[in-house]
Amino acid sequence: MFVGRAENGDFVVDSFEIADRFGLSLSEFRRYMQRGSITSCVEVGTANHEGTRRLSLRLGNRIWRAVLDDENRVRHEEMTFLRLGARSPEF
Repeated sequence: MFVGRAENGDFVVDSFEIADRFGLSLSEFRRYMQRGSITSCVEVGTANHEGTRRLSLRLGNRIWRAVLDDENRVRHEEMTFLRLGARSPEF
């Protein structure tokens, strides 16, 4: 997968591919986008990870993460499922 960049520097990911990663149809994914239910975050690598970025997209309890190289190619990706409502262990 290749991640593009818009003129303003934003990362651009193919909606069809991301919808597929979340197990959604393209129309379902677009509805979530229109509602503002999908959030994103970009982290810039430092030290040993210099030149990479980690892109995260979250929908409910699902988080898709991709590590991008300096040419915006996905080098690693994963889908994580959070346990909603789970309590943190007490110390």
